[in-house]
Amino acid sequence: MSPRPLAIGFVGSGFITRFHIQSLIAVRDCTVAAVAGRHLGRAQEACQLAKDLSLGNPKAYDDVASMVADPNVDAIWICATNDSRIPVMEAIAAGHANREQPLKGIACEKPLARNLREALQLQQMAEKLGVATGYLEDMVFAPHLQRGKEIIWRRAVPIAGRPYLARAAEEHGGPHSAWFWQGEVQGGGALLDMMCHSLEAARWLLTEPGAPRNSLTPIAVSATIAGLKWTQPRFAEVLQQRYGGSVDFHNRPSEDFSRATVIWQTEDGQELLTEVTDSWSYVGAGLRHTFELQGPEYAMNCDLGRTGLEVFLSREIRGEAGEDLVEKQNAEQGLMPVAPDETSHYGYVGENRHFVQAFQHGHPAELDFQAGVDVTRLMMACYWSAEEGRTVDPRDPHLEDFVPAVARGTWKAQTAGSRE
Repeated sequence: MSPRPLAIGFVGSGFITRFHIQSLIAVRDCTVAAVAGRHLGRAQEACQLAKDLSLGNPKAYDDVASMVADPNVDAIWICATNDSRIPVMEAIAAGHANREQPLKGIACEKPLARNLREALQLQQMAEKLGVATGYLEDMVFAPHLQRGKEIIWRRAVPIAGRPYLARAAEEHGGPHSAWFWQGEVQGGGALLDMMCHSLEAARWLLTEPGAPRNSLTPIAVSATIAGLKWTQPRFAEVLQQRYGGSVDFHNRPSEDFSRATVIWQTEDGQELLTEVTDSWSYVGAGLRHTFELQGPEYAMNCDLGRTGLEVFLSREIRGEAGEDLVEKQNAEQGLMPVAPDETSHYGYVGENRHFVQAFQHGHPAELDFQAGVDVTRLMMACYWSAEEGRTVDPRDPHLEDFVPAVARGTWKAQTAGSRE
């Protein structure tokens, strides 16, 4: 007899939780059982969305431990703010102690934590609970990237040899919510918010299908961070007015541009490169969202920003709509890309299908908390490199104690990412 659908409880009731809920329409064998949020009203709104989409009859909570103890909840998706990850895991542990049946899984949105020490603590807490984990990185499940990688490794690599260079870039005009702009809360700026996607996608493209993620070892990282747009006084004022004074880029800025090069080593000693760029300072049609994979005698290019559908609205058509066409849309008029199914296009459907099946049937997930730790380690190496203006070995044990200057509120944008 088939097991009952996996009943998911979401921690957090904001934008990303709603994105996940919308994606579950295309995922079999799961329901939304509950949503816990800091504000019960917001949690109730997310529950209503799930009901409207016929994804169950979820219950709203304002207490995570109580939701976790609910026997109708089988697995947890953590979609709360970065600064709350440790308290959320503590609440999960408290609720888990009151369950008759253990949770089947705990999945956490990117990035796993604000710094390496917190990421390691989360991993240790999950191991103590004995619950399977998942790291919610949607890009490696994007259909375009999965198909492109499959073709290259099946058709080109056996003849010409493995790929040696992967590039990834994701740039848009800035996040939705105030907390993303607050370095102490988010843990950084554009680098921590977005480079987690690019670093993992680029590594994954270079990794042989079926090989473990540690078959590639990062050995050197060099990076730059900068304040290009939002640290300018007039744009810092825009942020201050937009978020009611809770974002102060005049005195506590975060980087809005980041770039990094990572050198990897294969098990047989070959060196590979990944180059990634991420920013909040891009203004254009939709997002800039590109990927490249290069090797001897072949190349793959993917542009997720070009969706295959565009609309043009003249200056006579006015309105507030824009992000209903594609996430992070910069305009409401002109020529605009449209994503007919964003949750599938960006990999949310694929990742949620993967983790639902893994937790439901007890299979190892392709990405677990260890993957989140690995990505966080690389991002801390990037910040350290940018602050000190040197190449950093990501295996350096001192990274465990490193906290970016942006997160400490001491980063100065005029350094343009060279030194604190």
